[in-house]
Amino acid sequence: MFFLPSLYRHPEFAKGARELAPQALGIAAWGLVTGVAMVKSGMSVFECVVMTFAVFAGSSQLAAIPLIIAGAPAWVILATGFCVNLRFVVFSLHLRPYLIHLPLWRRLGHGYMTADVSYVLFIKRFAQPSTSPEDRLAQEAYLAGNDGLNWFSWVTFSLIGITLANGIPPAWGLGFAGILCLLGILCSLASSRMRVLSGLVAGAAAVAAYALPLKLNIVVAIAAAVILCLTVERVRGVK
Repeated sequence: MFFLPSLYRHPEFAKGARELAPQALGIAAWGLVTGVAMVKSGMSVFECVVMTFAVFAGSSQLAAIPLIIAGAPAWVILATGFCVNLRFVVFSLHLRPYLIHLPLWRRLGHGYMTADVSYVLFIKRFAQPSTSPEDRLAQEAYLAGNDGLNWFSWVTFSLIGITLANGIPPAWGLGFAGILCLLGILCSLASSRMRVLSGLVAGAAAVAAYALPLKLNIVVAIAAAVILCLTVERVRGVK
């Protein structure tokens, strides 16, 4: 969505890009290591490029690559990607009030481009959706600035990883930079007891369910945190 003049000319677009800039290096490192991993798995350069643009989801790509190497059935690969990316269903439900007024093609564009970091920064910047046309445009412009830099960082360095795959040793551990990026965002959001509680519960559940196949521990972590926090809020309301 960053190509629309009404968005990239808006001051909030630049603000969104600036606020994502500190995390862009981690996103780029993660994209680089994903590009390398795709090539090392035996995929053709064409397949790697298509996956980079069509999937645009690092955790899903990294989860699918070992299954592709093992010759797993297509339904298993698709189910794995679905499970790993279930968190985007939560993101979409949360963003619906912010974007529901937009035409379908623009909602689809934001749905494709919005990733973990851009979603978190957006919600931190705009705690509530607005009904004012001017404020709605500002919110969308900010999200587009976030999304644009995130997408550019990921795709550019994924393509570099694909191109230089045989010259980048795995020992560099570049994927860890992406994890550190997400951890930094997570810690910055721990601004209330409920958020701290949800983070601790999700982390504990993910570790406890780590042995589950198809990365289902991520789904368990999300479900545990949501259920517990909703229960706590309901108990508070009753009291």
